[in-house]
Amino acid sequence: MTDDVLFLSGPQVTRLLDADTAIASQRAAFTALGSGTADLPAKIMHPSRFDDSVVFAYVSRLSADSGAVAKFGSVNPGNAAAGLPTIHAVVSVLDPVTGRLAAVMDGAAVTTLRTAAASAVAVDALATPDSTDLAVLGSGTQALAHVRAIARVRDLTSVRLWSPTPRHRARAAETLAELGLPAAAAGSAEEAVSGASLVAACTLSTKPVVHGEWLAPGCTVVSVGSFEPTRREVDPDVLRRSAAVVVDDPATAAEHAGPVVDALRTGLLTDLVGLGDVLTGRAVARTAPGDIVYYNSVGLGIQDAAAAWAVVRAAKGERR
Repeated sequence: MTDDVLFLSGPQVTRLLDADTAIASQRAAFTALGSGTADLPAKIMHPSRFDDSVVFAYVSRLSADSGAVAKFGSVNPGNAAAGLPTIHAVVSVLDPVTGRLAAVMDGAAVTTLRTAAASAVAVDALATPDSTDLAVLGSGTQALAHVRAIARVRDLTSVRLWSPTPRHRARAAETLAELGLPAAAAGSAEEAVSGASLVAACTLSTKPVVHGEWLAPGCTVVSVGSFEPTRREVDPDVLRRSAAVVVDDPATAAEHAGPVVDALRTGLLTDLVGLGDVLTGRAVARTAPGDIVYYNSVGLGIQDAAAAWAVVRAAKGERR
């Protein structure tokens, strides 16, 4: 059975799924979601009773010619202090016709690339064309991936990066500068965010690191760390000031996205806009250049399905 199964390590996934291919896969994922053509069962996010880790499981299918994809893994916030990725997972891909195992790949690499690529799709759809100055909260794997991905859809003129540990944010800024990106460490979260037209929050914080009072008119805020009810990267003022609150999937966000769960419960928020609906023209988020727009991503199985099949097709193309 394993003779024709692809086994792909993290470095192999990263090599096969370049930034533009990853972004195209996420555009396809959300377009399918907005069109109602994808299979998206509810995901499992289960906090551990033993520590601060979270186990997760996603299953999805993008289209008739791409089989089901399942991802199983965990989020371990304590890894950050040791300089390790906080997310580890494995992705299994099934043949669309027979259901046989077609591929097994490193899920951490898939998650990193597809999450950042989806944020780039959101920025491209929601931000003004002249949004070129980016503030990043966080200095880990996901923060670096976000800068690289967003740089593919906007010509960034500056990147201000902040995280609580000075040496971490300095190292991250140096890494991005070595790649030719205009990055510098900021002394505080407020210093990073103030005046920025793009904000990307890539933390695992349970307390807001982005405050609405800091946001400039026209700002687009992306949050990928508020993926369960206990995590809140932004304060209520971010949602209060936003002309639209966009999410990867309204039903999923209403159960999992901390700031959204709170806003719905208190009546601060009544409407959620799906990113797929924006991409397919079924909804409008930004109506004026000065609008503030907030995008909260909790992560969906359809993103993994689209990214994993892009990896499989690239790998098979190399074998020919």
